[in-house]
Amino acid sequence: MFCPFCRHPDSRVIDSRTSDDGLSIRRRRQCPECGGRFSTTETASLSVIKRSGVVEPFSREKIVSGVRKACQGRPVTDADLAGLAAQVEESIRATGVSQIDANEIGLSILPPLKTLDEVAYLRFASVYQAFESLDDFERAVTDLRRERVATSSPTAAPGPEATS
Repeated sequence: MFCPFCRHPDSRVIDSRTSDDGLSIRRRRQCPECGGRFSTTETASLSVIKRSGVVEPFSREKIVSGVRKACQGRPVTDADLAGLAAQVEESIRATGVSQIDANEIGLSILPPLKTLDEVAYLRFASVYQAFESLDDFERAVTDLRRERVATSSPTAAPGPEATS
């Protein structure tokens, strides 16, 4: 790291702190040549491999804009979208990879989006799971209903209304 004051090619770290979001480290440095102090911020890079083969930096904003289209007309706030993007980024970073396919990012959006809004989930899934017919939509809706029943019913035993 070059000193921004005298361009000396080395510096000494005198303090390190993790940022509030936990995604970067702030380091306070001092130049051994001129004694100048400066701060640096370090982040782990995460790159996305597009379908075309182009590699670009990961962007939460792209997740938000892609999901926003699926959420159009739905009761989803900008804060909800930002939270979803943060959750997706955390899950991707937790894998420990430095490069990820764009399609994998799309697939990693599906679980938190399903929790956020089922209609938006179906819209988004129709693209990333390559729905080709109404049968694909029907199957996805049936799966959503099955999951909803499984999570809302603490036991599988029928209630009193099921007996005749």
